[in-house]
Amino acid sequence: MTTANLTLPMHAPAGDHPRLLAGVAVGLLAASIGALYTVFARWGIAHGLQSPDLTVLRFGVAGVLTLPVLWLAWRRDAAQFITRWRVWAVVALLAGTPFGLLMFGALQFAPPSHAAVFPFTAMSVMGMLLGATVLGERLGQRKLAGIGVVLVGLVLVSGVDAASFTARAALGDVMFLAAGTLWASFGIVLRKHRLNPLLATAVVSLSALLTYVPVYFVSVGVDRLMAVAPQVLWTEVLVQGVIAGAGTLFTYAKMVSLLGPGRAAIFPALAPGLAALMAWPVLGHLPSGAEAAGLLVAMAGLLLAVTAPARR
Repeated sequence: MTTANLTLPMHAPAGDHPRLLAGVAVGLLAASIGALYTVFARWGIAHGLQSPDLTVLRFGVAGVLTLPVLWLAWRRDAAQFITRWRVWAVVALLAGTPFGLLMFGALQFAPPSHAAVFPFTAMSVMGMLLGATVLGERLGQRKLAGIGVVLVGLVLVSGVDAASFTARAALGDVMFLAAGTLWASFGIVLRKHRLNPLLATAVVSLSALLTYVPVYFVSVGVDRLMAVAPQVLWTEVLVQGVIAGAGTLFTYAKMVSLLGPGRAAIFPALAPGLAALMAWPVLGHLPSGAEAAGLLVAMAGLLLAVTAPARR
């Protein structure tokens, strides 16, 4: 696998309607996966699992599943790993164990409605801000207006409903924002160095498999995993390890290759609404009027911001 094979095209061909439709379909799948793992992480916590347990399931299972990707890439072009080891190390730090612990840890503090908005908003908004500062992309008036609308949505979700805005929830919200910022930084590194996201997720998963997973089993052991009901454990193995851990970056990579990074950035804005819908049947959480309004406003702001024409 040569270096050229490890990069992705940055723009989808114009006028290619089948390709565009395929990209939209993959984007909807990626947004659905993002919503799914958030909701089921909260569900797992409600059934006795904790943040470290979900993290070990996500990276442990994904690490094993993506080993063949790394093995084939190493055999075909080991030099690109050796010469760019610093880049791969940054990738592993940004999207690996710290992200997982913050994302899943926040679910123990913040309500489901906050989980549906804060991390995905941070991913999109911080992605645009970091793109401006790191990649030199200019923020036009439409993008700035979109960010402002997103902030209004956040205020509606977290501040208007006093029952949901507590000190405990605020801690979870900060953790969500930190996790989203890490993920946005990860995306910037992917774009700046033109890394293949599928290979990147294999690097992230293997690094966590070799570092976090052994520490988890030495310090926590298997008692907590074995104590939950089998259907809970295996559901989380499927959702966190297979669907989210191995599937998230694959769908992201495919979406970017079909649509380009500009169009692909719109799809995190769909995840909050999908997560709110999933939280109703899975968690029994019906959003309040303020939360529902905040979801809609935040999504509208994200759509406004990420669909603005790129200017340099």
